Amino acid sequence: MSFAEFVKESAYINGEWVTAASQETMEVINPADGSFLAAVPDLGVEDATRAIEAAEVAFKSWKKTTAKERAVILRRWFELITENADALAELLTKEQGKPLREAKGEVLSCASFFEWYGEEAKRTYGETIPSNMGSTRLLTVKQPIGVVAAITPWNFPISMIARKAAPAIAAGCTIVIKPAEDTPLCALALAALAEQAGVPAGVINVITTKRPIEVGRELCTNPIVRKVSFTGSTPVGKIILGMSAQTVKKASMELGGNAPFIVFDDADLDAAVAGAIASKYRNAGQTCICTNRIYVQAGIYDEFVARYQAVVEGMTIGSGMDADTDIGPLINAAAVNKTDGLVKRALEEGAELKVGGDRHPAGDRFYQPTVLTNITEDMEIAQAELFSPISTVFKFAEESEVVERANNTPYGLAAYVYTRDVGRVWRVSEDLEYGMVGVNEGMISNELAPFGGVKESGVGREGSKHGMDDYMELKYICMGGI
Repeated sequence: MSFAEFVKESAYINGEWVTAASQETMEVINPADGSFLAAVPDLGVEDATRAIEAAEVAFKSWKKTTAKERAVILRRWFELITENADALAELLTKEQGKPLREAKGEVLSCASFFEWYGEEAKRTYGETIPSNMGSTRLLTVKQPIGVVAAITPWNFPISMIARKAAPAIAAGCTIVIKPAEDTPLCALALAALAEQAGVPAGVINVITTKRPIEVGRELCTNPIVRKVSFTGSTPVGKIILGMSAQTVKKASMELGGNAPFIVFDDADLDAAVAGAIASKYRNAGQTCICTNRIYVQAGIYDEFVARYQAVVEGMTIGSGMDADTDIGPLINAAAVNKTDGLVKRALEEGAELKVGGDRHPAGDRFYQPTVLTNITEDMEIAQAELFSPISTVFKFAEESEVVERANNTPYGLAAYVYTRDVGRVWRVSEDLEYGMVGVNEGMISNELAPFGGVKESGVGREGSKHGMDDYMELKYICMGGI
């Protein structure tokens, strides 16, 4: 299929391509140049309820399918995504803005989750437990939790859906997906491929809306929904947790981060610079696990900054469709204004500008990749989740000092450590209060490993065998009269 064939201007409920009950629509805009891409339905609460009820009906039969039957469908879904990777990548870049090569990587990452969970569907084992009485037998089984609501972000609009839909469907659940209002087209494209793969009507539903508060409230409070999975900001996650608590739903939250990137003086400096660049500037810094604070030990600080600055100065800013682009646009004008405000206030507080520091002439949604030094933890920019192409570089002296500084945040999603001292690897990795630690590696996310944070960065895990647990209930069965 071509890129144009994946542009859907309907929502997807119960196996049908539908409009909003109100007939209202919302525009999808290319952030690189402001051009019109599509008009999708602006669904309301009535439409969301219809999707939830369709998922409930579908669950009654889907939960009874065998793991092998689900695995076959998920495998076909994986194959279709892979076969159409180039067209999906073009759609993603035009809708979200990231460079095309990054978009292609995201599409293949998306596919990998459907492959992985198709295989994991056949490995949701229960157990037998030695009984305390000869006349009883004790055992456990795992069962699908029911209807799932997934609320997904704009920064990875196709892979974030896969990380929720793949394990949910593999477990035998049905799902209602509300994609971000800025990037609904990727979700609809996945639904189209799910339909081709043989996913039955009602098992996957995609509701597009520019009314996230009222529609989100319905997803979180409707008693039919038994699990809510959300990726987004910590403040919104807290609201969703509160609403979901009213019906005691199971919830998984992948929330904000303030990732430290720690470079010790014994590190491979070339590898550390490359790792920091890859982590920080992927998707123009709009990732929850990207480097937020770079801590460099005093003995190598000046050399690191010089090398890092040189790489950033050589970056190309422009449309993600251009082959040589390194940094694409930010998602919207609000993101550009936030970024510019953080930089300007940091400079007023005494930060030193090494590179960038202003909007970019490529367009209204572009911002120069920026490097700031002379940063202290009491500055606003040190405490905020940047979500932008800003690097803040700190100097430290001792191991214990930098661990304490790195942990001094309510967030605990990802952290990075560069050192060649094996003992230090263990000490620092264990002492960092983060759900994930990259050691001499700046790119840590994949389908094989558990993804998630601690503290105010979330609850639950996505990816790996542990990702299935969030979509299943553990049932204990006691058999007497043996």
